[in-house]
Amino acid sequence: MKLLQSYAKGQWHTATEGFKLCHHAITGQPVAQISSTGLDFSGMLDFGRSIGHKHLQKMTFHERALMLKELALYLLEKKKDFYALSQATGATQLDSWIDIEGGIGTLFVYSGKGRREMPDHHIYVDGAPEHISKNGTFLGQHICTSLKGVAIHINAFNFPCWGMLEKLAPAILAGMPIIVKPASDTAYLTELMFRAIIQSDILPPGAVQLVCGSTGELLDLLDCQDVVAFTGSASTGQYLKSKKNITENAVRFTMEADSLNCSILTPDATPETPEFDYYVKEVVKEMTVKSGQKCTAIRRAIVPAELLDPVSEAICARLTKVTVGDPANEQVRMGALASKAQQQEVRERVSQLRKTSELVFGNPEHIQAIDANDQDGAFVSPILLCNHRPSDDCPAHDIEAFGPVTTLMPYYSLDEAAQLANRGQGSLVGSVFGYNDDHVADLVTQIASFHGRMVLINRDSAKESSGHGSPLPHLVHGGPGRAGGGEEMGGIRGVKHYMQRTALQGSPTTLMRITEKYMPKAQTLPAIKHPFKMYFEELKVGLTLVSEKRTITLEDIERFADLSGDRFYAHMDEEAAARNPFFDGRVAHGYFLVSMAAGLFVVPEEGPVLANYGLDDLRFTEPVYPGDDITVQLTCKQKSYRRGKGYGEVRWDLQASNQNDEVVAAYDILTLVASNTEPFIED
Repeated sequence: MKLLQSYAKGQWHTATEGFKLCHHAITGQPVAQISSTGLDFSGMLDFGRSIGHKHLQKMTFHERALMLKELALYLLEKKKDFYALSQATGATQLDSWIDIEGGIGTLFVYSGKGRREMPDHHIYVDGAPEHISKNGTFLGQHICTSLKGVAIHINAFNFPCWGMLEKLAPAILAGMPIIVKPASDTAYLTELMFRAIIQSDILPPGAVQLVCGSTGELLDLLDCQDVVAFTGSASTGQYLKSKKNITENAVRFTMEADSLNCSILTPDATPETPEFDYYVKEVVKEMTVKSGQKCTAIRRAIVPAELLDPVSEAICARLTKVTVGDPANEQVRMGALASKAQQQEVRERVSQLRKTSELVFGNPEHIQAIDANDQDGAFVSPILLCNHRPSDDCPAHDIEAFGPVTTLMPYYSLDEAAQLANRGQGSLVGSVFGYNDDHVADLVTQIASFHGRMVLINRDSAKESSGHGSPLPHLVHGGPGRAGGGEEMGGIRGVKHYMQRTALQGSPTTLMRITEKYMPKAQTLPAIKHPFKMYFEELKVGLTLVSEKRTITLEDIERFADLSGDRFYAHMDEEAAARNPFFDGRVAHGYFLVSMAAGLFVVPEEGPVLANYGLDDLRFTEPVYPGDDITVQLTCKQKSYRRGKGYGEVRWDLQASNQNDEVVAAYDILTLVASNTEPFIED
C-alpha cells in the first residue's frame, strides 16, 4: 500500500500520523494512505511567493507557453503509467482518456494560445488605448500583470489529472506559482502525475507544490495577492469562500461546483429525426461516462410531453446494453464510483428523488457487475427516473445524485421548458437538441443567463460536436448561482484570473515604454535605414518611416476599377458620387489606397521581411479625391519572437494622410521578419 507524499519547498514530505485510507474503487481494497500532517503551510506560501514567483517572472508569456508544451509532451510519454493506475479510480479506458489525455491536451491548447494571443513580454495589454485628452498627450491603457502571491488549486475526486492540469495551465502561463490540493479519494493518481511533473525538471523551482491530505491552516494565511480556485460540492465551496481570512483580505475565490445541468429536446425532434437519436445517445453517454461523476453531466432531461414515452423507451433500450464492472474487462462500458462513500451518497440521493419520481430503469441497491463483486466495489446501476409533475415542488431541481442518475421531465410549451431549465438555480452547462432554429433561439434567449455554457446540437453539428459534458480549454467552464458563480479556462480569459488589471494614465511615450507597444502620438525614432532592411533584433518599437508622397489621379481610379472589377458608382460616376452624403465627387477605392500605400513603403529586394500575412483594424477615415497627395507613415508597433523558428512577428502601425495632414486610412500590417541570430525553421 502506497504512502502518498506531499511536495513542499522543493522537497518530498512524508507524514508520520493522521493517515486516511484510499480504497480501490473496484475491489474495495486499500491502495494508499494519505496525510498532510507536519506540513509547513506558511513556509510553502513563502517559498511560492519568493522562489517560485521570482523564477516565473523572469520568463515572458511565450517562454512559459513553450514550457507548457514541453511538459505536455513529457507527460504523454508517461501516459501508460497513468492509465494503469487510473483503473483503481473505477475509470474505463474512455474515462481515463478524458481525464489523462484531456488534461494534457489543455496544456497544449494554452501553450498555443499563449504564443498566438499574448505578447512575448511580461505585461499583457488589455484592449486599445483610451483617448482621454483633447490633443492625445495623456492616454489611458489597461494592462494585466501577474499577481505576487500563490494560487491554491483545490480539486475534485472525479478528474484527478484533468482537474489539476486545467487549472495549472492558465496559472503558470500567467506567471503564478501554484499549490495543488487533490481530493483524497483519488489523490494517488494525481500524486503519480505530479511526480512526473517534478521528474521532468521543466518547471522552475517553486512553480508547483502539492498537498496530499488536509489543507490545515493554509487558507487562513492567504492575502490579497493569492488566489483560490475550487472545484467540488457547492456546500464545501461556500464554506471555504466564507472563511474570515478570505473575505477580509478579498482573496480571489473562483468556484466551480456541481450543478443540475439540463438538456432540452425541442418539439420538432420527433423519433424519426436525427436529433431524437442524438439526444437519446447523449443522455445515455452523460449517465455512464465516468459513471455519471461529472459536474457537467445531464441531471435533468426535459422533453416534450408527447415525446416522453418514446424518449424513455429509447433511453432504456440503450441502457440495457451498458455493461458494468471491472474496466480491465474489455466488455465493460461503465466502471465504479470513486469510493464506497460516494456509492452510499448516490443511493441516499436517489432515495430522496424517488419520493416524487418514478423509477424507470435500474436498481439503486444492486447490480450484477462483470468480473467484480458489487458488495466490494463502489458500483451503482444506471438510474433513470421520471417526474411527471416537474413544475411543482420537484426535488430534482434541488437534489443532485452525483452518479449515473438522470430524471426525465415533460413540458407542454417552450416557455415551460425554459422555466424548468432555470429552476436548476444556475448550472455549468445546458444543451438543446433540435433542428428548428426558431425553437432553439427562443430557448437560448430565455435560459442562457442561467448557464455558463450552452451546447446546441442538430444534424449539421452533431458529428463534430464535443458533446454536452465536455468542457474545452478554449471556452469558459463555470456558471452562475448553484454552479459557483466562477469561471475557469476560457482561453486567455482564464489566464487573467491570475492577473491584476490596472488602468494606466500617462503620456503616450511613457505607456509605450511600459507596454512595449506603440501608442498614438508617442515619440518615434526616425529610421536611419529602411525598416524592411532590418532584421528582427534591429527593429525597435516606435521606429518610423515616412514615405514620399503620391498624387492620386483619375486614371489611377479607372485603372484600378478595370483591374479589380469594382465599378461602384462612387468611383465611376461624378454626379452620382456627388449625390452621396459622404462625398463631393468621384473618390478613390479604399482598397486601391491599401495597395498604393504598399507601393510607398515596400522594399522590392530580397531581405529580412519574409512575408506579409495580413492586416487588422482597417478603417477608411476620409475620402480621397483625384489630385490628393498621399503620404504613408509606417511605425513598428509591436514585436513577438517565435523562439526556435528563426523569425518573429512584427506589427506595424500604418497611417495614410493627405496634403492637409488628415488621416485617410489607418490599419495594422502584420509581417514575419527573419532573425539574424537563429536559422529559419519552417512551422
